[in-house]
Amino acid sequence: MAAPPHLLFFLLVLTASIAAGLIGSLVGLGGGVFVVPLLTLVFGLPLHEAIGASIISVIATSSGAAAAYLRDHITNMRVGMFLEIATTLGAITGAFLTAIAPTGLLFLIFGLVLAVSAAPLIMRFGEELPQGVKNDRWAERLSLASSYRDERLGRTIAYQVTHVPLGVVMMYVAGTISGLLGIGSGTFKVLAMDTAMRLPVKVSTTTSNFMIGVTAAASAGIYFERGDINPVVAAPVALGVLAGATIGARTLTRLSNRSIRKLFIPILFFIALSMLIRGVSIFLGS
Repeated sequence: MAAPPHLLFFLLVLTASIAAGLIGSLVGLGGGVFVVPLLTLVFGLPLHEAIGASIISVIATSSGAAAAYLRDHITNMRVGMFLEIATTLGAITGAFLTAIAPTGLLFLIFGLVLAVSAAPLIMRFGEELPQGVKNDRWAERLSLASSYRDERLGRTIAYQVTHVPLGVVMMYVAGTISGLLGIGSGTFKVLAMDTAMRLPVKVSTTTSNFMIGVTAAASAGIYFERGDINPVVAAPVALGVLAGATIGARTLTRLSNRSIRKLFIPILFFIALSMLIRGVSIFLGS
C-alpha cells in the first residue's frame, strides 16, 4: 500500500533534514542554509514557509550540537555570550527590516561579500591552528582566551583572541542577515571568529553552533506571529536537523581543523552562489 502523500512528504523532508543538520553542525552554519533551497526548489513550498522552517531548523541544530560541544569544552562560552549581544540586536533589526529592504539587492551584496571572504580562508587552507595570535585589550579585559582538548591531535590547545571590535561588527551584520533573509548567518559567524578574531576553526564552528540558536530564537517569535511557521513543514525539519546535528557533534571531535576548513570552503562558495542566483532571480522577476 502506497504511503499517503503527507506521510511521504514528512519522510522525505525528514531524511533530507538529517543530512542538513549533520553538515550544518560540523561547519557551524546551521541546517537552515540547506533547508531553504531544499524546501523551495525541491518541494516547491513558498519562500516564507521555507524561511520559517529554516529558523526552526537553526534552533534545532544549536540544541542538538551545542550540548555535546559544551560537554567536550570546545565551545568558548565567554566569546559566544559576548558576541551574542550584537547578533541578537542584529536579528531583531533584520526581522523588522524585511518589509522595506530591497531583498534582491541584499542577496547580491551578501553573496559577493561571502565570495570575497573566502580569500583569507583559501590562503590558510592547510593551517591546522592559528599562529602568532596575541590577545588584544578587549580579549584581555573580558578573559576571552581559553583552551580545549583536541582528540585528533591528542593534546590540549591553548589559544588567544584578537580584533574583538571587528568581530562584534561582523556579528551584528551576521544577526541582521539572519533576521532579514532567514539563512541562519552561521557563515558570517564562523568567518568573524576564524578570519577576524583568529580562533581555531573547531572553536569557531562549535561556538557558532551555540550562538545561532539564540540568534534565530530572537527573530522566530516575529515570524511565528506573522504565520510564516507551518507546523507540518517545521516538524520534520526540526526532527531531522536535530538528529543530524547530534551525529555531527559526535563526528567533529575526530576531525582535524584542516578537514573542517576543507568542508567549509566549498559550502561557503555554494552559499555565495545560491545567494547571487536568488538575488538575480528576484530582480528579473520584479
